[in-house]
Amino acid sequence: MTPIRLSGTGLALALALAMPALANSPLLESVKNNPQRAKALCSELKALNAQGLSYTSPQAVAQIAARQGLSNTDAEILSTYVVGLYCPDVR
Repeated sequence: MTPIRLSGTGLALALALAMPALANSPLLESVKNNPQRAKALCSELKALNAQGLSYTSPQAVAQIAARQGLSNTDAEILSTYVVGLYCPDVR
């Protein structure tokens, strides 16, 4: 069976559908309640874009995970959430 790969938009849609389950997530609340943290993450993601990296690329996810002290999965979820709410111009 071929694994399903989601584009950034597909991942955002999947995340949006899962939002009721994640609504009280401490991970997401950490940026929802602290817009400055979200803006700082947007700046990091924009810098990665300037290097030619998509925020969903394995390299970008690994960098965000390392900087934020998160697993790669949590870093991808957090990045997608932040991009969707605070910096939709990030790719």
